Amino acid sequence: MSDLNKELKWFFVIFSREFRQDKRIAFETLMFLATAHFFGFYNPKQLADFLDIPHQGLYRAIEGWSIYYLREMLVRFMVRQAAEELGPLLEKSDATISRAGITLTFDNSVIERLGKLLRCTWSWYSGRCKKVVSGNDLMGIVMTIGGIAFPLHLLFCSKQGRANTDKPALLISMLTRLKEEFSREGIDLTAFPLTFDSWFASDDLKKRLRALGFEKIIIAGKGNYTFTIGKAKQKASSWKKTLGLIRDQWGIDVPSLRTAAFSPTFGCVILFFFRKSSTRTYYLMDFSPVPLRGAEIWHIWKQHHIIECFWKILKSVLGIKAMRLQGDGLHAALLIKVIAYILATRLSMRKPFLKMSVTEIMRKIRRECDLEAILRNHFCLPILNT
Repeated sequence: MSDLNKELKWFFVIFSREFRQDKRIAFETLMFLATAHFFGFYNPKQLADFLDIPHQGLYRAIEGWSIYYLREMLVRFMVRQAAEELGPLLEKSDATISRAGITLTFDNSVIERLGKLLRCTWSWYSGRCKKVVSGNDLMGIVMTIGGIAFPLHLLFCSKQGRANTDKPALLISMLTRLKEEFSREGIDLTAFPLTFDSWFASDDLKKRLRALGFEKIIIAGKGNYTFTIGKAKQKASSWKKTLGLIRDQWGIDVPSLRTAAFSPTFGCVILFFFRKSSTRTYYLMDFSPVPLRGAEIWHIWKQHHIIECFWKILKSVLGIKAMRLQGDGLHAALLIKVIAYILATRLSMRKPFLKMSVTEIMRKIRRECDLEAILRNHFCLPILNT
């Protein structure tokens, strides 16, 4: 399939341009494993068994990467992919850019792990398993463009160790790095709205985000935050029950109310209450230096759920839990999964795959392509000749 051939070539071009280390065989192995995801093989052992080759060779080939290079490749591929999509779009009219719904979203997700020798794991009580289990906490920044999630930065965050985990500081570090990377591409990252959950909200984080240059910051609010609206002071959970929401407001397709409030924690802040169903009411906090209109806040927040779709694809479709590599292999496994996701995303923008989900793309390739033929035509791995 010519479309798949062109997209595979894109990865090799970016790798040869961005990285000078002579590790083409090791990189081909990563691409080899990522491509195999489209045929239902989610870890090296499954693929080796299918090809009837020793699985140890695949594991050895990906052990030579340092954490630095694995993280660098992860960021470079993700940023380059998003920059290529953004470039032509930013040359169009403001109305077209607005319709694209370009938004940055920060969130974290837990990946359950059963092994005892895996890095960056922590323990917690799982209500589903009814026992204490281990898992990886994966933090991520995703850019939404036209309803498609483009991951920009992913970082494993251990909650156990000698020092406390400071997630807001990690967020600032990740955004600073991304700001520099997009600057190299001629794009100002701070021009786009930023959203995240209330778990990370603080007045200090608000100031640091503004210092970075972000001008549109929307955060989900907690029910136990206290706000003064007018002359009354009570918790947000109480305000959600007493405030009357207005229907059919311009640019907002849910009952909502935008109001000014004062918080002992955040100072003066704009709150946006909305009801997504007949019973549940939620609210957002606008941390922007210049307060946004209600329609702007709602338009930005409507993109926030897409990062949850990305986590679901990473876990359910690409089977990140099936890849259990020890030591630095944790980062190699993440890189392989993200390469598979980027490959699927790039294919989804080509005519034969338009409007297809990642699962549908994988099924189409599985029907129309032969894995062994792809490996013979695109990969020159010594392990295949054993």
